[in-house]
Amino acid sequence: MAHDLLDRLRERLEELNRSERKVANVILEDPTVATSLSIASLAQAASVSEPTVNRFCRNFGAKGYPDFKIKLAQSLAGGTPYVTRAVEPGDSATQYTHKIFGATIAALDEAQRDIDMNAVERMVDYLTQAKQIHIFGLGASGAVAQDAQHKFFRFNLPVMAYIDVLMQRMVAAACHTGDVVVIISYTGRTRELVDIARLARDAGAVVLGITAPNSPLANECTSTLDVATPEDTDHYMPMTSRVIQLTLIDALATGVTLRRGEDFLPHLKKIKDSLRDTRFPVEKPGK
Repeated sequence: MAHDLLDRLRERLEELNRSERKVANVILEDPTVATSLSIASLAQAASVSEPTVNRFCRNFGAKGYPDFKIKLAQSLAGGTPYVTRAVEPGDSATQYTHKIFGATIAALDEAQRDIDMNAVERMVDYLTQAKQIHIFGLGASGAVAQDAQHKFFRFNLPVMAYIDVLMQRMVAAACHTGDVVVIISYTGRTRELVDIARLARDAGAVVLGITAPNSPLANECTSTLDVATPEDTDHYMPMTSRVIQLTLIDALATGVTLRRGEDFLPHLKKIKDSLRDTRFPVEKPGK
């Protein structure tokens, strides 16, 4: 029911009590801005108490204010095809910028609450024990795969990202026991990636998926991190899904780094120090 939340707010406005109507009016005046407000800010803007805001949220089927904000962000739907469902054709720069930020923040918040921490631990286990890591992605997920290579090469083992289907197939077929293949796909329905996951597993590799739960790709993976957002990438440009994927890559990279312990820090420092001479020095104020 998230997508008709704004309609329900308008329809039920007159039946709300005076305090709840104040909350509804603040939200309806600028729903996009409302998605970025804290509960204290919304309560202050409506001149009501925070418990009143929480009661209002539960009145519309939300578990609390954070859940209500997610539903509100999702209700800014039905927008411009092939761009993003949050945006409508007549939106100003202020409106579409606020909508993109609001939808992304809400999607990250929801993903963070839904993530299976045991699955994160399992993936960190596999990555820590890997002899080499191959990362596959296509389209928008290909850019995420390349970002993962940028993070994972610091593990001091062979890491390579592939965004070409034929290369992915050949690398998958050439895998051995001890190799880890990470496949990134928002929908989990790309036929080539499902076939490639099967090839890699048949060759003895561990296959980790960052993908949609219960998708054909997820069913072929050794372990998965589920990414379930309301984004319809069949009709809209991938936006929030890509940000969630990037954030999960950061979490996995951090987990592996922590597993390596303090003895691994000099290696990371050496990599960072190698960039020092490539940058202009920071000018001190007043010079």
